Amino acid sequence: MWWHAHSDWSRATVHGAIVVYPKNGHSYPFPKPHAEVPIILGVWWKNDVQEVLDRFLDSGGDPQISDAMTINGQPGDLHPCSRSGTFNQIVERGKTYLLRMVNAGMNNIFFFAITNHTLTVVGVDASYVKPLDTTYIAISPGQTIDLLLEANQPLGRYYMATKAYNSAARVNFNSSLRSLGNKAYPAKEPICPSRVDTKLLFTLSINTLPCNDESCAGPGGTRLAASVNNVTFDSPSIDILEGYYKKISGVYGNDFPSIPPLKFNYTSDVIPVEFRTPRNGTEVIELEFNSTVELVFQGTNLVAGIDHPMHLHGYSFYVVGWGFGNFDKVRDPLRYNLVDPPLQNTIAVPRNGWTAIRFTANNPGVWLMHCHLERHISWGMEMTFIVKNGKRPEEQILPRPRDMPPC
Repeated sequence: MWWHAHSDWSRATVHGAIVVYPKNGHSYPFPKPHAEVPIILGVWWKNDVQEVLDRFLDSGGDPQISDAMTINGQPGDLHPCSRSGTFNQIVERGKTYLLRMVNAGMNNIFFFAITNHTLTVVGVDASYVKPLDTTYIAISPGQTIDLLLEANQPLGRYYMATKAYNSAARVNFNSSLRSLGNKAYPAKEPICPSRVDTKLLFTLSINTLPCNDESCAGPGGTRLAASVNNVTFDSPSIDILEGYYKKISGVYGNDFPSIPPLKFNYTSDVIPVEFRTPRNGTEVIELEFNSTVELVFQGTNLVAGIDHPMHLHGYSFYVVGWGFGNFDKVRDPLRYNLVDPPLQNTIAVPRNGWTAIRFTANNPGVWLMHCHLERHISWGMEMTFIVKNGKRPEEQILPRPRDMPPC
């Protein structure tokens, strides 16, 4: 797991790993490794991050690309840096190491590999998976992966490296993950719901907004935006949790669409320009406590199709299906994996494709869902779920601590 700041782009440098060990008297579902090594992938700008954000928002276009990718805070050997060398880890031949990996990058899904070595994936987002041997992994911003590395090569130096992703290879990796979920190591969430109370279909789109004198850096002088179901999120001046808990009117609305309000061929190579403009809003969807939810994310080719690593606060969810093109509500659910789907809290929706998740709404509260590409959340690709209280005391939202400092 990991922690990070959620104010503007401060998480670029304010973040870290959280390691949760097995309970006393319990072991891993694999032989105990010789050692554990945290690996945090990140990015670095020569400029102040707040400057990068301010210029990005003022321009209306894409942000400045970072100057370097980093592993545990250090760029590669070829990057001109005040410190010579890069991060290195000494290992002993014949021993196995558990790599605890976090993608703390801002705007990139990363590939990661180690020269001449096979990696074994054993966990994703703090949930065990069936061991998967692979020569590379793909990891989204906000995602964590646990990897076993067996140091079985001749003595020498072997590069570990990361690079920006290729969508097709990323999908091949993610689609191979399966939850371990056996009796000895059950998933920490209830079993994947087979009965669904609420079905949702959310389009994920890059949009454009008019700009004065067509002076912005988006297509045709427009300002770039992003949306979920054609709604670009407006951050309220009073937080939604406070508004809900204290019953303050006017903070948010209950008008978030459960299906796309605009119907078109979402993944067509040519989409009419009139579909590019979203509406702004601070809308939520309310869910009954303990209800089961199926949510299908549908990527669109508006402006530019791209992968979207979607993250839901307060929950892990089962990834039950995915595909390229437009989701078919009749045929595609027949191919769902309801036997051993991986349990995750972040999933990358493929470019011009779809991903289906299921979860049980058993954690009352106000929960943000957003794309973990930082430029997309800055453009408004986010929405909010409110999960109502249950009947028992332990199923209620807790009051704010008396000593909690104000923002």
